Amino acid sequence: MKEKVDLNYYAKVHSTETFGTVDGPGIRFVLFLQGCHLNCKYCHNRDTWDMAGGEYKSLEEIYEKILRYKNYILPSGGGVTITGGEPLLQVKFLIELFSKLKNAGIHTCIDTSGMVSITDDIKKVLKLTDLVLLDIKHIDDKKCKELTGFSNKKELEFARYLSDNNIHMWIRQVLVPGITDDKEDLKKLKEFISTLKTVDKVEILPYHSAGKYKWEELGVKYEFENIRDATEEDVQLAKKILEIN
Repeated sequence: MKEKVDLNYYAKVHSTETFGTVDGPGIRFVLFLQGCHLNCKYCHNRDTWDMAGGEYKSLEEIYEKILRYKNYILPSGGGVTITGGEPLLQVKFLIELFSKLKNAGIHTCIDTSGMVSITDDIKKVLKLTDLVLLDIKHIDDKKCKELTGFSNKKELEFARYLSDNNIHMWIRQVLVPGITDDKEDLKKLKEFISTLKTVDKVEILPYHSAGKYKWEELGVKYEFENIRDATEEDVQLAKKILEIN
């Protein structure tokens, strides 16, 4: 689409998944939006970073596609999850989409890093959001900068905003051996989570190198070449420290 588009009613889309079972409760329609401002070294969706990628889809096209799956999404206790990339980079579109979904009685969820400024538009979309999957990149600010290129201050502020405004969240931590699995860091993460009032679940996502090929296809160096995949033992140890099941 070469002409200028109205970003209230069009989104840059990477892909969709119509039977998602890991990005929120129940069976979910998952919309992957294109574009991300972070530089996470372990990213398994490296091809979603560039805003020049993907293609524009209209609000009506996306909404009508979601409605086609409503009859098995709703009975499962599921809904729609928007991920990416970083979906909050296209917040104006999300406000319009979530307004329609809420009117249709469909559960709304955003999978985000929370590394955004809390603008009026962000506040608007969060009022329409039933659940936030918040990916805490690293609880240590210095290590977070090394891992993603950015400070963790905004994402921690984002978590506090969700808590203060009664917005439910699942906290996610990607467990990368030698990077995010330090015992003291996990204890700090546990302490931070304990200050939040609306955390329904804490998830450990084991790092894997399955997305490495996407970096190679783009001709980009994969910086975690020598880091092993996280094992079930790694996950169980982290869960023990965080005191989660």
